[in-house]
Amino acid sequence: MKKRPEVVVITGASAGIGRATAHRFARAGARVALLARDNLALLATANEVHERGGEAFPVAVDVADAAQVEAAAERIEQEFGPIDIWINAAMATIFAPVSKISAEEFRRATEVTYLGTVHGTLAALKRMRARNRGHIVQVGSALAYCAIPLQAPYCAAKFAIRGFTDSLRVELMHDRSKVHVTMVQLSAFNTPQFEWARSRLDRRPQPVPPIFQPELAAKGIHWAAHHRRREVCVGFPAVKAIWANKLFPSLVDRVLMRSGYKGQMGRQAEPEGHRDNLFEALPGDYGTHGRFDDRARSGSLQWWLTSHRNALLLGMGALAALTILRKLPGGRRPD
Repeated sequence: MKKRPEVVVITGASAGIGRATAHRFARAGARVALLARDNLALLATANEVHERGGEAFPVAVDVADAAQVEAAAERIEQEFGPIDIWINAAMATIFAPVSKISAEEFRRATEVTYLGTVHGTLAALKRMRARNRGHIVQVGSALAYCAIPLQAPYCAAKFAIRGFTDSLRVELMHDRSKVHVTMVQLSAFNTPQFEWARSRLDRRPQPVPPIFQPELAAKGIHWAAHHRRREVCVGFPAVKAIWANKLFPSLVDRVLMRSGYKGQMGRQAEPEGHRDNLFEALPGDYGTHGRFDDRARSGSLQWWLTSHRNALLLGMGALAALTILRKLPGGRRPD
């Protein structure tokens, strides 16, 4: 009997990591529902999904609106069938000191990044709980543990997503539910967000180096959706930032005081009349990559070790057993 293709929902699917993730699932033959605000960018992503062997169902949605997300989930199940995997990747950020960000801007960034994740999770849970199966992946960041200056709304939203996810995870465990929720904590990635983000910096914003390509994040998200890990990091900088903040928070504060500003600003001045997508989608197709291709890495040793952990542990166990056997009486000893 032929296996039914996976039904996958991705929010923030029209660009960056969400779009790269749609490509990854398409190569596995999945049915991919694409949620974002801009219709033209969604259609471009849908065409790429078809080209890579998947099926696509684009739905124009503002994830800050719970009713829109719920309606989209209903349409997706009518079109594709039961949802197997839901990935919350939509986000919004503002590059500015706290004193230069309005209450309205804080609210909007929170509604998209944090409440958008909550809305997606609730829509997924409503369906997955009834079937007692499914995977929910929250796309997080090292900034969910280690906040940095000039991105307070985004950091706060990622902290909130982590708290929400940890609480939900325990509730699912208590209920003996087979629905699994995980969070993927990312390093810095070369995405178009640095082109469309609202900014009040003098110079153009950039990801804090080292920078990785979105396809690596997509690999991590796809892997996390098929393995029952509590949390997964992609890129050693995420691991380093999380553990440094846990062990030496005051030291991290001092390091960020010295480098946190210049690390997020490039050399080019922010162009006059710069438009952003905080409240409305920008026209145009931004694709998956930002402007940092010449500085971005496509691979990560940390991620390879993480995704091959079981095989490595098995190999180490076999080597240890062989070493012990050789030392037993009658065992083979080296010359």
